[in-house]
Amino acid sequence: MTTSAIELYGSPKREISVILPVLNEAKYLEEAVNAILAQDFTGLFEVILAVGPSHDGTEKIAAALAVKDSRVVVISNPSGRTAAGLNLAIAASKYSIIVRVDGHSKIPNNYLSLVFEILNQSGAVNVGGMMAAEGHSIFEKSVARAMRSPLGVGASRFHTGGHAGAVDTVYLGAFRKEALIAAGSFDERFTRAQDWELNFRLRAAGGVIYFDPRLIVTYRPRGTVKSLAKQYFEYGRWRRVVSRRHEGTINYRYLAPPITVLGVAISLILGTLISSFFFIPALVYALFILIASARIGKSLAEFVSLPLILLTMHMTWGTGFLTSPKSLAAKVALRP
Repeated sequence: MTTSAIELYGSPKREISVILPVLNEAKYLEEAVNAILAQDFTGLFEVILAVGPSHDGTEKIAAALAVKDSRVVVISNPSGRTAAGLNLAIAASKYSIIVRVDGHSKIPNNYLSLVFEILNQSGAVNVGGMMAAEGHSIFEKSVARAMRSPLGVGASRFHTGGHAGAVDTVYLGAFRKEALIAAGSFDERFTRAQDWELNFRLRAAGGVIYFDPRLIVTYRPRGTVKSLAKQYFEYGRWRRVVSRRHEGTINYRYLAPPITVLGVAISLILGTLISSFFFIPALVYALFILIASARIGKSLAEFVSLPLILLTMHMTWGTGFLTSPKSLAAKVALRP
């Protein structure tokens, strides 16, 4: 049974703490923070940077931003882990609405105003919107196309858009602090999928997770095949951990990549060892990749890049899911 956050905690106060876990974000950090400081929100807000040990000058940039504007607060995140940084920032926050932003993302100047309005109107404990991937290089632009298409990442509304309403999870999120703390905040044992796992606990406690397409966050995608492969392998690996910890949280969208990996692998093995007839499933998948690339790509360069990108996203996510060790899930399950 869902419970309105307003019933439990009252109407939200016009005050927001924006938290950013930051590690090696020198390229985009200043742009991300300046976009937050330029908000049209008329209430009080602060920006808390939980900075991990970086090797690209991130600490200096964060310190300079704090000197320039007193609303920026820098705290140390010694482990550099995302969930730990988020929890440290929550503990250091002063205000009752917690808005998560990443150091490589950018929000429009009405984002905080919309967050306050939607939290107030929806009665949700967490609201979020579109993960609007945008790239600069041809490769990044192609990754962005794939990330915003159901042919690349499935039909999650925060990727592909859709109507406002209750959902399982949202991108980043803007939380009622009381509900966030009552749920135990972020589980620091999770390297990835912390958001999904936390939103599951918030829903289990009766809270509503709410998607609104007006909340648009610019996301900067990975710039190389290697970094993209690592990202999606970890996505699949940790999504399996969530499924082990919370039974009944897997649906076809999450099973599609591992089933594809197994199907293609079996097809190639049987086609090589027994008969070329068994190559048909692998060839069908290859045809799907080409058709998807033609539909998603908006230029010849993107069409050329997309087959490798889609293959990397699907295969590494699926492989990560299939190879996720039970010991990893067991370690996470130790949470009291």
